[in-house]
Amino acid sequence: MIRVLSIALFGLLSVPAVAETAKEKDCGYQGDVVASVQAARIERVGEKKLAAHIAETSPEWPEKYNAIVPLVAPWVYGMKMAEVKSADLAAAWKELCLTQ
Repeated sequence: MIRVLSIALFGLLSVPAVAETAKEKDCGYQGDVVASVQAARIERVGEKKLAAHIAETSPEWPEKYNAIVPLVAPWVYGMKMAEVKSADLAAAWKELCLTQ
């Protein structure tokens, strides 16, 4: 009986760890998208051609993350080029994502 309870308790305690791992993975993919948008901006890809440009690079994230491109583009394209070149936008995005 004690063994069954300890196994059940261990299972319940493991759930938050799995959920956190899923969140970290999700935020990591989002950060990858932001990094791709940043790289495209540095390469002087126009904002209107951004989605097609990123699709041509065959990104390694799941397809659903392509929807993030038009959401983060105004943020990245609204910055001064010096900021875009010097900042780690992916890390900033991932940090913010993990706090949500």
